[in-house]
Amino acid sequence: MSHYRIKCRKCSTVLDDAFCAFCEHCRDSLLVTEYRDGFAVEKGVSGVWRYNWLPVHSPGFYQPGPVVYRSRGLAGALGLDDLYIAFNGYWPEQGAEMTTCTFKEFEAAVVLENARSNTIEGMVVASAGNTARAFAHLSTVTGFPVIIVVPQMCLFEMWYLEASLSIPTIALEDGDYSDAIDLAKRMALAQGYPFEGGVKNIAKRDGLGIVLLETVERVGKLPDRYFQAVGSGTGAIAVWEMSERFLRDGRYGRKHPVLHLAQNLPFAPMVKAWDMRSRTLFQEDLRPELIEQITTRVISTRYPAYSVQGGVFDALTATDGRMYGIENDDVYAAVELFEKTEGIDIVLAAGVAVAALQEAVKEGHVDRKDTILLNITGGGEKRLRQEIKTHRVKPVFLSKAVTDAELEELLCSILKNVS
Repeated sequence: MSHYRIKCRKCSTVLDDAFCAFCEHCRDSLLVTEYRDGFAVEKGVSGVWRYNWLPVHSPGFYQPGPVVYRSRGLAGALGLDDLYIAFNGYWPEQGAEMTTCTFKEFEAAVVLENARSNTIEGMVVASAGNTARAFAHLSTVTGFPVIIVVPQMCLFEMWYLEASLSIPTIALEDGDYSDAIDLAKRMALAQGYPFEGGVKNIAKRDGLGIVLLETVERVGKLPDRYFQAVGSGTGAIAVWEMSERFLRDGRYGRKHPVLHLAQNLPFAPMVKAWDMRSRTLFQEDLRPELIEQITTRVISTRYPAYSVQGGVFDALTATDGRMYGIENDDVYAAVELFEKTEGIDIVLAAGVAVAALQEAVKEGHVDRKDTILLNITGGGEKRLRQEIKTHRVKPVFLSKAVTDAELEELLCSILKNVS
């Protein structure tokens, strides 16, 4: 008997086989994983597989986790007494071992291991940058085949580890991340590999929720408040879902962490919708030209998981959460503040979260004695390059206008070269 089952949040239907799907009855509700036992950590095991709240069976590779530590530097600068930082990246002096420098590595590890156990033979993945690097790395580590699709506009900030350069990567030359998702779905249909599925994939969400598992193990309780920058919102949904499990467990607190989520202005569709308590996003806030004006394109998508049942709107509602719109200049300033006070570089998307925390402190949305978790979703790239050479991605370029016949021919060529 498996240690988990998959259930529809809306109608409670239990599904036996749901690698990546909505409930067939509701069609608009995310599925969730229900684990049979309370939270447990396997003693003597290192890395993330020591946690029982992951939808995997007997994983065959090591996967490092985040480093959660109590802040002194940034906490002192902001006047906070109980600030914890979840650092996801490369910082050997602090014990952080992730050479992809992003928390997307958790999602990739759990998704690929879950897919393998579901007899999936390969996968097509869409990304705006960080997810691509994570899946390319884990594909290299596990030998699980993936084809990655990214928008050309994100290539300038993309890099791979040397071992991952052979992973087939397609760059969409005339579209954004949302268009890359559309192309990835077409490729999945043509090839027969499933599309990774984004927020619909329960393994993806549970993998990103590892940050909260690590925090509760370290701190001994749920934090009062949680800060993260969001694009699709999948990571925030993951933390909310994990907190629900902890509340049912009953040993780690009685209240959800309040979600404090942030986007980079002027492309911040969820900020405006939430401020107006609208479940529906406004089309004028989803214009592609707005994406070109932000500094963090890795957290830009015109298909965020906001309105769906069990999505960001519901997570914010359940936790009485807040959203913040952060200007480009404030992102850069926050990145500098973090490196100055904590001693390690962070990616710009993580700077959005730091800036949101600064704003929350300034506006009195947090108390200095609150237990706060700040998710630094990526960092240590400068530190990594002191020891490990990184490489620019060299993709195959495609247009949205590619025909199905041309797409099939390209995929055949890619897979022949891979084999």
